[in-house]
Amino acid sequence: MATAVTAIAYLDGQRLARGLLAGIARVAADAEHLNRINVFPVPDGDTGTNLAVMLGAVRAALLRQQERHAGRLLEIVADAALDGARGNSGAILAQFFHGLCDATQDRQLLTTPLFVTAVERGADYAREALSEPREGTILTVVRDFATELGEQIASGGQDFAALLEAGLARAQRSLAATTNQLEALRKAGVVDAGAQGFVDLLQGITDFVRHGSLRRRSEDVSLEPGAAGRAPEASFFDAGDAGGHRWCTECLVTGDLDRRRLREALAGLGSSLVIAGGTRRARIHIHVDDPAEVFRAAARFGEVSGRKADDMQAQQEAARSGAGTVAVVTDSAADLPEELLTSLDIHTVPVRIHFGGRSYLDKVSLDTSEFYRMMAESEVHPTTSQPPPGDFRRLYQILASHHAGIVSIHVTGWGSGTFQAAQSAADRAGTKAPVLAVDSRSASIGQGLVALRAAELAAEGHSADEIVLALDRIVAGTRTWALLGSIEHAVRGGRVPPSKRMLARLLRLEPILATFPDGRIGTAGALFGHHNRINRFARWIARRAGPAQGQRLAVGHADAPAAAGELLAALEDRMPGLEQAFVTEIGTALGVHGGPGTLVVALQRLDT
Repeated sequence: MATAVTAIAYLDGQRLARGLLAGIARVAADAEHLNRINVFPVPDGDTGTNLAVMLGAVRAALLRQQERHAGRLLEIVADAALDGARGNSGAILAQFFHGLCDATQDRQLLTTPLFVTAVERGADYAREALSEPREGTILTVVRDFATELGEQIASGGQDFAALLEAGLARAQRSLAATTNQLEALRKAGVVDAGAQGFVDLLQGITDFVRHGSLRRRSEDVSLEPGAAGRAPEASFFDAGDAGGHRWCTECLVTGDLDRRRLREALAGLGSSLVIAGGTRRARIHIHVDDPAEVFRAAARFGEVSGRKADDMQAQQEAARSGAGTVAVVTDSAADLPEELLTSLDIHTVPVRIHFGGRSYLDKVSLDTSEFYRMMAESEVHPTTSQPPPGDFRRLYQILASHHAGIVSIHVTGWGSGTFQAAQSAADRAGTKAPVLAVDSRSASIGQGLVALRAAELAAEGHSADEIVLALDRIVAGTRTWALLGSIEHAVRGGRVPPSKRMLARLLRLEPILATFPDGRIGTAGALFGHHNRINRFARWIARRAGPAQGQRLAVGHADAPAAAGELLAALEDRMPGLEQAFVTEIGTALGVHGGPGTLVVALQRLDT
């Protein structure tokens, strides 16, 4: 005699958590596939990574707090999802969880009717989060799932397993239909990536409720994207466009929020606007050309944190042309002309800049000219901080979906935690493609030249291991010097002791900073007097440069283009036969210590 299957009439917090953990693991296993089919609203290849990052925050919260009360459990989930939300689909799914939370917050157990009501609320919240909801996306599949659950309850369904199976089947049919609902999906022959992620979540939950033990713990389930992913498909990334906007911009705003006015303030700034959360905390997601406008607008409504801006153009280029190649990553302390960064497909993670209580993303929400203007006018000396490891990890996971390996080159680990953050992220990226972090032992243009040479080797077809091996020689053959615009900034920034300031004033010295072989940045010399400083700095460099043949030279300036041009001409006159020479702006790495007027020279041997 067959054993009857016991109906599941309710979910408590522990059952719900275990089901969610199983669903989260399913999404993470499919992350690389989701990245590859991501063509709408922008073909930037990051939907799987975004969902894995957001659900990873949910998973961590579930494992920290063993909550039996279902309503409080969903409150934990909603808060974690809002904090971890990334990308369009991540923000929408976070808002779906917020709806579940609001419908169940005082209920210890979820019966099937209450669960259906909560899902319907979540579907409504998800749709309301978008300024321009579109059919054929995750919104359609969520709505169809909720509709099927309602029909099942209306016909007398009371078993959670049967209810979820019917809802999953409807969601799968709805997912398949998305291919013909949006032109970008039809052209690429794929389903919507965010909707596929939602169905993956449902599949994992449903399989667990039907076949798994509700007593089982799921802490050991891997959440690394691609842990059990599908085989790679062909790339579909020519199927969409960026809508004319470059930056996928996000932040969290906290305060007494008027969501209608917040939406009105943001709606005209770009496209793909999603506002997830409630009246106290909201996650903003929008595609724009100027992230600073978003952060300024959000600051009028509350405290802004969690600033992020991803370069969608760079992501699309990686998706189109990355197969079999090595991606090169650096941080914004590296100073290179934009055309070189673009032509060699060098990816950049922004450093944080702080003026007192105000924070910015270097070269994203604060450009170099504005930085130096603020530095000259502010009574508060700016400070910098490294990007969080999550910024690196997320970029690594996106790039790993399209590249054979990743080499990540960063500002000297002496005096900065950026390399350590990158190394930590590389160790935990969980990607099939190797991610190798390298300390440039340099800064500013010197760091930029190291990244530039690595990108040239990548373009020649070298592997990640071969590039890292070559970088030992490249780093040793790259030198950087800086003539400060003002010693005051170096003293305030801690690079020059206060005692040397008085000596410099008395003797009319102009200190020259340098990067040393061990990665230190310190004083390497000085010019006596202020007359003819540029020619004398050029002569000082030329005496230490060695033979010009086989070397590449770069001159950088802090809001002083005319002086940089004069310095380049003087150096070329004294060093005939250079392989390459160019001028670029410098950002925070050395500029924060020298201020406006600082000049930087970097030399790199190409024949080692």
